[in-house]
Amino acid sequence: MLPKSVHLLWLLENPILFRKIILRKRKKRIGVHYLNRTRLTNGEFHQLYYDLRRDPSKFFEFLRMSIDTFDYILIRIKDRLRITNFKRPISPVERLYLTLRFLSTGLSFRNLATTLRMGVCTVSKIVHETCEIIWNEFVDEFMPVPSQEQLQTVAEGYYRRWKFPNCVGSIDGKHCQIKCPPGSGSRYFNNLKYFSVVLQAVADVDKKFITIEVGARGKQSDGGIFSSSQLFNLLENTVFNMPPDRELFGTNIKVPHVLIGDEAYPLKTYLMRPYPSRNLDPVKENFNNRLSIARKCIECAFGILRAKWRILGKDIEVSPEKAANIVKCTCILDNIVIHRDGNSDLHYCQEVVHYFPENQRETEWLPPPQEGHGGARRSSARAKQIRESFANYFVDF
Repeated sequence: MLPKSVHLLWLLENPILFRKIILRKRKKRIGVHYLNRTRLTNGEFHQLYYDLRRDPSKFFEFLRMSIDTFDYILIRIKDRLRITNFKRPISPVERLYLTLRFLSTGLSFRNLATTLRMGVCTVSKIVHETCEIIWNEFVDEFMPVPSQEQLQTVAEGYYRRWKFPNCVGSIDGKHCQIKCPPGSGSRYFNNLKYFSVVLQAVADVDKKFITIEVGARGKQSDGGIFSSSQLFNLLENTVFNMPPDRELFGTNIKVPHVLIGDEAYPLKTYLMRPYPSRNLDPVKENFNNRLSIARKCIECAFGILRAKWRILGKDIEVSPEKAANIVKCTCILDNIVIHRDGNSDLHYCQEVVHYFPENQRETEWLPPPQEGHGGARRSSARAKQIRESFANYFVDF
């Protein structure tokens, strides 16, 4: 037998084994913290939720949706929300409430765990599971693969509201802040000096999202993200269900339906971008102004999204993959709320007033300030011809 001092020295030289022995000797921790045992009496949900339902305006302000919309979502997903075999399981309504509070306030998991009287890991699991369930349940209804008929309806809306014909949506990207992922280097570090994943989206005239892609690294540019996106592949291979070419209203000039974007995007037969700001003549400047006004729909959609779901206004302290699921959930919830509750939401009205002043909401187009120009891009002769057709059309209409 070796002396005890030799055994102790051997254990110290093997930290993994030493740690296992120490952990075995520790007393078993209590399963539920004493604060969390009072969840049914002192937890935020049980103290506040049923009182909120008595005041619809307060409910909307607190959870960013009406009572009817909340109940509609709950009915659709309650059977898919996991119920444990614990004595006091967390109900589906409490899980949905918790998830909406996280998305609408941006509070940390630890903060929510304290106020709701739950464990931090429990809160984290509930949020991620519920976000994924909401996306999977509603995406086919509120953000389906657009058909030709749906895109044609969008184009009619853009012409009716902004007199921009054959436009099936405005496209742009938004940086969503995240905590620096371990070992990621500078891949997620953008030119705005923070870490982010990028939400690239197309919006219709009602500020609803037609299609989104989330997860590109913040270091990439909007044009680079677009060129590597699934949307680009669909458009390039002509399988995006674009409506057929149509004559511009009041003329016999037939042009294809297009998306509209800013200077970061390339000029394509299916994507219009402004003319470079150098050496603009009145026709080109007028085209840039008209495109800029119509393109504000996507900027307004992003503004509404960030104002309503404030998790997007701070660092999302999860992995990039889970952050992408959270962002997707906020987008589909935004579509649901706009569809069911209309445009009376305070956040919606504030963003519309900000992006569309009173003299720009119908048929008056005032030239916005030009902010630099994009780099040179090679565009096909056909794409340039289409842009010229739009520019000449806007001179007379």
